[in-house]
Amino acid sequence: MTDTATPSVARRLDALPFGRRHLKVLTGSGLGWALDAMDVGLISFIVTALIAEWSLETSQASWIASAGFAGMAIGASLGGLLADRFGRRSVFAVTLLVYGLATGASAAVGGLAVLLVLRFIVGLGLGAELPVASTYVSEFAPARIRGRVIVILEAFWAVGWTAAALIGYFVIPQVDEGWRWAFLIGAVPAAYALVVRWGLPESARWLERRGRHADADAVVREFEAASPAAAADPASPAAGDPALTAHAAPTPVTTGRGRIGALWSKEFRARTASLWLVWFCVNFSYYGAFIWIPTILYTQGYDLVRSFGFTLIITLAQLPGYAVAAWLIEVWGRRATLSVFLVGSAVAAVVFGTASTEGVIIGAGMALSFFNLGAWGALYAVTPEMYPTSMRGTGAGWAAGVGRIASILAPLSVPPLLLWGGAPALFVVFAIFFAVAAAAAWGLADRKGMALDER
Repeated sequence: MTDTATPSVARRLDALPFGRRHLKVLTGSGLGWALDAMDVGLISFIVTALIAEWSLETSQASWIASAGFAGMAIGASLGGLLADRFGRRSVFAVTLLVYGLATGASAAVGGLAVLLVLRFIVGLGLGAELPVASTYVSEFAPARIRGRVIVILEAFWAVGWTAAALIGYFVIPQVDEGWRWAFLIGAVPAAYALVVRWGLPESARWLERRGRHADADAVVREFEAASPAAAADPASPAAGDPALTAHAAPTPVTTGRGRIGALWSKEFRARTASLWLVWFCVNFSYYGAFIWIPTILYTQGYDLVRSFGFTLIITLAQLPGYAVAAWLIEVWGRRATLSVFLVGSAVAAVVFGTASTEGVIIGAGMALSFFNLGAWGALYAVTPEMYPTSMRGTGAGWAAGVGRIASILAPLSVPPLLLWGGAPALFVVFAIFFAVAAAAAWGLADRKGMALDER
């Protein structure tokens, strides 16, 4: 093990103000993120429509969601490894292409079996894309506002889920076999993949770590040229600024097996265990609740249009949740923000599960949406910060992959839990998972305002 100073590329990136090149990376990645959310969100409405159109049992319908999440579990684990090996941008584009094409093909299915296969393929692409995108953006964001930038990236999820809710409300119940049209709309990411591949730069930190110093320098120069006020002395960070201070670090791991093993090394095992537990619990409660909310409302006597309308209103509360989390994450820090929003999610889940009037259903659902999605923003912000550059994609991907195991189990668990204790018992279970995640969040490292680990 030898000590090395933080690479100059990293110091130069952290010294820059947020400029139009950063905005291009954020919005370019964010649009892909929104399209991902639209795909996941559409399934909650499509499942409800197929229960009515194909006369599916709830247990059969649950497999539609779980098949996608099974693919996501594998995709997230592999995507992170591939991103550390082949680059962030390239893997990001390929994953968009895979799940966009599979989603479009789903519009032509005539039975459950083929749909399950295609949903699994969709999941492979979707699961790989999300942790890669957050890692990619975090490596460009200046340290002093990195958490806020990642929460804003995650806020694009609300844009995509709102688009899904609008499609669910205006297309699926209004058009003959509207769920097929919904799948066709979900194929848009296949075209957007080309924009990502050719329109965005590769991560300069990744290029530097791979020894491609000239390419890394060229990328940073583009960012400096777009921020002339900060380009005068890019190699000299502000004195006394903890976000820009060089730090000593051991030699990085360089193999796939080494990266996976390093997650459980003495240095990282505590944060890995805490991170995996938070990801598992948040995935279980989020996907258990939000994939099934339209169906739960439908089975309680509300027709498709009304249940989808309630879900649309509930979804709109996601954006304020992200906005508050984006502000607090650089004020309170990562752990406190994540924990508080998870506690709020637990309380809102209990109230929603016991609600009996339309007003309380909508109000509690909006609170659940507000707190839960704010927590997601904080979780995606903290995850890439837990690991050094050489294993950042792997660490983020495996955490997401473990979380996806919970997202497989959650849709399958909802039908028996509903039979056992109805909606009140179901949402108490979700609240317990949120509470466990809130406690586990305190085992994470809080790197508010600190430079990324450049090993």
